[in-house]
Amino acid sequence: MRVRRSLLDLDDLSASDLHYILDYAGRIEASPDSRTLDGVACANLFFEQSTRTFASFNLAQLRLGAHVVNLSPKDLSLATKGETIEDTVITLAAMGFSVLVVRHGEAGFPGRVARAFDGHVVNAGDGGRAHPTQALLDLYTLRAEFGALAGRRVAIVGDIAHSRVAHSLIHGIRRLEGQVTLVGPQAFVTQADAGDGVSISRDFDAVLKEVDAVVLLRIQHERFDKMPLTMDEYTRNFQLNAQRLATMRKHAIILHPGPYNRGVELDESVLSYAGWRYARQVAAGVPIRMAVLDFLVHGKR
Repeated sequence: MRVRRSLLDLDDLSASDLHYILDYAGRIEASPDSRTLDGVACANLFFEQSTRTFASFNLAQLRLGAHVVNLSPKDLSLATKGETIEDTVITLAAMGFSVLVVRHGEAGFPGRVARAFDGHVVNAGDGGRAHPTQALLDLYTLRAEFGALAGRRVAIVGDIAHSRVAHSLIHGIRRLEGQVTLVGPQAFVTQADAGDGVSISRDFDAVLKEVDAVVLLRIQHERFDKMPLTMDEYTRNFQLNAQRLATMRKHAIILHPGPYNRGVELDESVLSYAGWRYARQVAAGVPIRMAVLDFLVHGKR
């Protein structure tokens, strides 16, 4: 029986594990020719649309030499024949699949898969709960900029309540001894989100003058029955624009998990700002996911 080492969120990883994956991704980025999953069968099960995550997992698997099958919901028997996801993944394991990458709108769905699957499961995003590999590439980008996160202050701005990226990134920053400030209106950030090393502020302008990095989040309209505030209210208080950029610390950088919305959480001036790191984050996606896949299959080496 295979060891069931999976990645459902970053709290599955110790600080040592995090550093190992980040260091390994750096080595892969410097020398990408690595076929450590030669012949390993991987299936990607994406029940939600995705560009960056799906493409980078697929490319990561191919670069590692894996055999890759992409299964969309319409390809699965559970869509029309009454099969459960547990039945599906037992079948996939019996066929010889070793790795499943799962994205789903239901929080906890990849955990259900992991409990039934005799192999390795990677959560590629589940509802508003977690998105560990996106958080890892954000950590990779931050660490490349600052060398270490210990003592660094990171502001995460926007719809924290519905952001799987934010929930995972908070775990990662705190595990690496950084400080987090969550910024947004009451409807998006509540006192329940505060904790050790995690503070809350409604004053974006005050926070901007104090942090080393800002992570902007889009408002996920699809997760609201009714928006709790107008776009004018949101942009007036929480949009990063030219005026606010001018108040940031000179070394501060800006991240965004994408897709970003011009005119909402940011304006055009951010896209030409020297500290805008969106493209760097995207570039880190493939080596990070290569490192995660290798770590799950082989452990630390």
